[in-house]
Amino acid sequence: MVPGQLLPTLTRQAPVRFLSATINVLREIWAYRDLLRNLVVRDLKTRYKRSVLGFAWSFLNPLFMVMIFTVVFTVIARAQNVPNYPLFALCGLLAWNFLAGSVSGAARSIVGNAHLIDKVYFPRELLPISVVFSNLINFILSLIVFFVLLLLFRVPLSWWVLSLPIIIAVQFVLVVGLALIVAALNVFYRDVEHVLDVGLLAWFFLTPIFWELELLPNKLPLPWGGGIDIWLLEYRLNPMASLVTDYRYILLYDYGIIRHTVVPLAIGLVCLVAGWYFFRRNAHRFAEEI
Repeated sequence: MVPGQLLPTLTRQAPVRFLSATINVLREIWAYRDLLRNLVVRDLKTRYKRSVLGFAWSFLNPLFMVMIFTVVFTVIARAQNVPNYPLFALCGLLAWNFLAGSVSGAARSIVGNAHLIDKVYFPRELLPISVVFSNLINFILSLIVFFVLLLLFRVPLSWWVLSLPIIIAVQFVLVVGLALIVAALNVFYRDVEHVLDVGLLAWFFLTPIFWELELLPNKLPLPWGGGIDIWLLEYRLNPMASLVTDYRYILLYDYGIIRHTVVPLAIGLVCLVAGWYFFRRNAHRFAEEI
């Protein structure tokens, strides 16, 4: 082959190789689906171990939170600018808890299962993915309570609620990508857990959980002239800002989701591809490091 023709040939082969590798990974995970299910069940049982109410806490937590929001923000703070503010805040908080619980749990998933890593072979990504699935189940159970609260608050549902699985799927892609990254990084750098706590806290306050995304200014004046579109920066750089807003649009308001969902989907796919590549590239070193 002529040297000048080598680069175009490799360029054409790269997507094929990537697709083939992806299919092989998915097949391997499917082959270990029973292990994945057992890991998810184990994580759920561990979460509610020695708890009298057990899984009932998945339903009770949203109820307690909406009571707190009602008292603190509606009665005391009188946050009347947003209709049904307790549901407004709870909607954002449930979505955030899904991400934060998954990412923080995934960071410890490899290190905390050193006895499994040393003894048997299985796709190592099953460990962080099982954490994500267990948090997803808890999130879905909480949404059931949220729908009951919508009826109690007499909030009408629109046909847009049928697109809820799409937004959950987009967030799932984002969360899995982040989970794979932090799980692998924490094996080599144990400070990741501590940095993650601070990072998630900062991310929490930068996400419109207790406030509306529309409150951000489109132009923040600068001392030397001009301005910064804070709303646009939040929309483009913070995928959770878009996702939280989308959840509210379809659950609390009669709005569509097309405008916001594209950005977190793109960021989520980048995180998933980068996270999977980084995880797979370093998985063979996990046993040595832990």
